[in-house]
Amino acid sequence: MSVIQPQLRPLQQFFRSGPMPCPYLPGRVERKLFTRLLGPYSAEVNSTLSRAGFRRSHDIVYRPVCPNCQACVPVRIPVASFAPTRSQKRVRRANGDLTLAEAPAAATTEQYRLFSLYQNSRHGESDMARMAMADFAAMIDEGRADTSLFEARDADGRLVGCMLTDRLTDGYSAVYSFYDPRQDRRSLGSFMILGLLERAQAEGLPYVYLGYWIAQSRKMAYKAKFRPLEALGRDGWFRLPNDPED
Repeated sequence: MSVIQPQLRPLQQFFRSGPMPCPYLPGRVERKLFTRLLGPYSAEVNSTLSRAGFRRSHDIVYRPVCPNCQACVPVRIPVASFAPTRSQKRVRRANGDLTLAEAPAAATTEQYRLFSLYQNSRHGESDMARMAMADFAAMIDEGRADTSLFEARDADGRLVGCMLTDRLTDGYSAVYSFYDPRQDRRSLGSFMILGLLERAQAEGLPYVYLGYWIAQSRKMAYKAKFRPLEALGRDGWFRLPNDPED
């Protein structure tokens, strides 16, 4: 009688980065615990680590392990109990002329032009502002784990926003988004998150993961506007207290 051996999975190796200046809080030092997404189990590993507070960038999944600092808080939106604020309802109405459609995770020159416009306007001193088309394509292609793009287009078909997303076993992860900075009044970043929430609800997925929220960082302030919001602490995920509705 032959015995079928169970399939063996390779061990997941983790590494710790060296100290680097924190990109969000001046004077702080950043260190990361990270691993690479490789092989047929990439999507499963990405889902498992997202629930543990990790975040994907290219083919790296990481979590801050900064000395003497816990400012980066993993957050997610519980889809079933999400309640849009008055301002978010206004965002929906203001963008009623836009469509948000899923596209394959493949970089295009149209996306790159919008990405460059966004980076040069909002993050002109960052490394991302110096990314060439090949670098942008690598950001989309490397580490794909059930990954897709959601494109926001106006009535004339022009691309005005784009969000790179991973579909997890329990929701969607908003990996990175960019949009036309000349259309600030539309609040396109919030519009795309609202659209991702609608997609998750339609698919019966319980969460939308937003990555890290940093209370002291203005760049991260928008995440706290989605209510209710869950954060990951020492004892697991818990619901943050709501602020008064705006």
